[in-house]
Amino acid sequence: MQRYIRLCLLSFLQLILFAVLSAQDLRVATYNLKNYLVMDRYVDSSWRPAYPKPEKEKSIIREAIKEVAPDVLVLQEMGTVDFLEELRADLNHDGLHYEYAVHMKGSDPDRHLAVLARRAPYEVIKHKDLQFKYFEERETVKRGMLEMSFKLDDGRSFQLFAVHLKSRYSENKDDPGSELRRVREAEACRHRIIERTQDRAQTQYLVVGDFNDHPTSSTLRRFYRRGSLEIGTRVPAADSRGEVWTYFYEKESRYEAVDGFIASPEMYLRVKAGQGHIVDTPGALNGSDHRMVYLDLVTPAVAISAE
Repeated sequence: MQRYIRLCLLSFLQLILFAVLSAQDLRVATYNLKNYLVMDRYVDSSWRPAYPKPEKEKSIIREAIKEVAPDVLVLQEMGTVDFLEELRADLNHDGLHYEYAVHMKGSDPDRHLAVLARRAPYEVIKHKDLQFKYFEERETVKRGMLEMSFKLDDGRSFQLFAVHLKSRYSENKDDPGSELRRVREAEACRHRIIERTQDRAQTQYLVVGDFNDHPTSSTLRRFYRRGSLEIGTRVPAADSRGEVWTYFYEKESRYEAVDGFIASPEMYLRVKAGQGHIVDTPGALNGSDHRMVYLDLVTPAVAISAE
């Protein structure tokens, strides 16, 4: 009898090991496309009113996406849903197929969040109602927050929260650089993330996107913890040369790390080698002033062994 039990236990462990080893990485990326929309702009040194993003910039963006081939691609500064479908069709023509596309229009009339995915989300929630007090007014997070839930190969699930927080541009003389507004947007997003995760015993999640602030800023710290509650940890990322910047701020000729991932404690165990990657394809900044950041999610045992 004991021998039979041992054989059954051994078979069970072999099945678990096989499942772990056969599980595929899930690659998640975030990419600010820099005005993938119609706007007044300079093109080849000429002023063009109401002009779409130039094709040569779109081509550079597509090459970066094809190089990484993410399973889930979070996008910022996307225009209308027609532009998202255009990008999806162009990638499909080039051999990279995204079966699922989600577009979210917040209170910002021009720049939107979007996601392209090769894996089916089983839940999509567009959080457009995130409000906060800003001086004496009630305001709304301009781009909202897009929540999507996916199944992993080992049967577990995780939630992805896509954000694009307020830029430095400000018309409020009492908030130059929009730092206060950005912090308030982060707090509103954090409150909803806690409601959707901690309060529902959901422990695997990523906060993804363009935070428009540096890793130690008041804005980012809102996503790390609230009081004694640990919410997440920023996933470090670097390019092939070890450089960590993701955005070139042309106005001040400054390189900054504003894009990336925050992982919940349990989710962090799934991040391969505990770090992300920044795409440094030559000429990439001719397509956008941001660089794509990505990470690979694996089973915890594989993630640990990859370090």
